[in-house]
Amino acid sequence: MTISYNKLWKLMIDKNINKTKLREEAGISSNAMAKLGKNESVQLEVLAKICKTLDCNIEDVCEILFEE
Repeated sequence: MTISYNKLWKLMIDKNINKTKLREEAGISSNAMAKLGKNESVQLEVLAKICKTLDCNIEDVCEILFEE
């Protein structure tokens, strides 16, 4: 099972927001942003803050990929 945040990166491009601006506006740590960049798991609270900042739902920023 793998977590992918590709939807987040595409959404950020669509909303014209970079990682630094998102980190500052959402109030998340640089460590959490680094984990997102590596497709590592982060706390649900981090994803909730991102969703609130980008005005979207959690399925708009991440997806779980099941390997066969």
